Amino acid sequence: MDSVSVREQASAALDAVEAAYAVLADTSTDGVGAQFRMEMAVRLEAVARRHLSLSYRMVGEICDPSDGPARRGVKARLARELRVNRSEVDRRARLAARLRGRRVGLGAEVTEPELPRLAKAVREGLVGESHISEVCKALDALPRWVSPVQKKWAERQLVQHAVVQDPAFVAVVGKAVNDRINPDGVFDERDRQAQRDLRLGPQGPDGMSKISGRLTPEARAYVEAVQAAVRPGHHLPGAEQSVVDAATDSRSAGQRSHDGLVWGLRTALESGSLGQHRGIAVTVIATTTVADLEQAAHAMVDPEVPMPPPATTGGGSQLPMRDLIAMAARGSRHYLAVFDGHSNRPLYLGRSQRIATADQRVICYARDRGCTRPGCTVPGYQCEVHHAPGWHLDGATDADKMFFACGPDNHAEAVGDYTTTVTDEGRLGWSEGTGPPRINRVHHREELLGEDDP
Repeated sequence: MDSVSVREQASAALDAVEAAYAVLADTSTDGVGAQFRMEMAVRLEAVARRHLSLSYRMVGEICDPSDGPARRGVKARLARELRVNRSEVDRRARLAARLRGRRVGLGAEVTEPELPRLAKAVREGLVGESHISEVCKALDALPRWVSPVQKKWAERQLVQHAVVQDPAFVAVVGKAVNDRINPDGVFDERDRQAQRDLRLGPQGPDGMSKISGRLTPEARAYVEAVQAAVRPGHHLPGAEQSVVDAATDSRSAGQRSHDGLVWGLRTALESGSLGQHRGIAVTVIATTTVADLEQAAHAMVDPEVPMPPPATTGGGSQLPMRDLIAMAARGSRHYLAVFDGHSNRPLYLGRSQRIATADQRVICYARDRGCTRPGCTVPGYQCEVHHAPGWHLDGATDADKMFFACGPDNHAEAVGDYTTTVTDEGRLGWSEGTGPPRINRVHHREELLGEDDP
């Protein structure tokens, strides 16, 4: 079938699907009874899973096409078009690579997928996202020395239960499979290093964050050491002395563990021996305004004065002003970028060299807070310094000509996928050539909401 016929057939099928969904959405189920609604729910779930299979297939064919190399920047564009995080596109692409055979060139034979039984179940709409996750989690937990025959046996056991049971049941099967194949728990160092993981969840409305992951034996030994050091009466937050009467310590074991981790990390940062990150000593960088800093200082001594909004860190998180002042009072080696809240412009720093100095990078933290490409959520700690106008030898390096951009976006601009220009308000505007330059407001929470009261 030629490409025109394929486009026409696929478009007609999608039109029919969308029309069918429109009919279902407008169809009332009043009076049909619970049993029919149950049947509808089951069929809709199967349809949704088939859609999931097709979605993975499209992502796989976009990111790794058989009819030529993938387009430059295709993952970033796909994330924008689908309105999902880039990490989600990466996840789908990795999973698609495991679920689809690959054809190297048009007319060539399709190779078998890495996980053929799971791929078949996904294609037939028999498993959902959580089933897929549990199957892959169980298979990835197997040690590296497992033979291909054993891995195929494990996949068969997992999938045959996944098509008839819920994900929690599959998780139990995964543990049973691992116990059968590796009853002695034999793992080598490569297995452990492959599974090391630490994830810092998003901040909640109260500023708290959930942390999860898997520690290597070495990492656990360090954590255990600082946990042991922060025993009752030792390193109590807010205490003037490092050791107080243990009877006055009401912290739980979990709270002391938390304080031990904070103490260990703070000690490491204050040592000044962690080197540099992009030209700045590894430390905490926070941004606030003169007005908020002055108000916070008054609020610390006068309970009638409200505490201003939190400062923003280079990682994009919110740091309450009380914590910021307490950190400064301890003499910690942190950077604090303060700028005028009226003009919203940081201090001007002129330099003749074309490499960003530490001070100039701090100014980027203050003004940009993260990648300046519209919609990009990468925080400042993970950004490069982008020059506008573009970099050239012997060009001036001034704070108002330097802006944050994450690595992929900085590269995309350099190769011509975007053009950038400094706007009248001193921010960096980006354009794909289809409209006027736009600035990124995602790192500036105060700009995301309207002026009307909630």
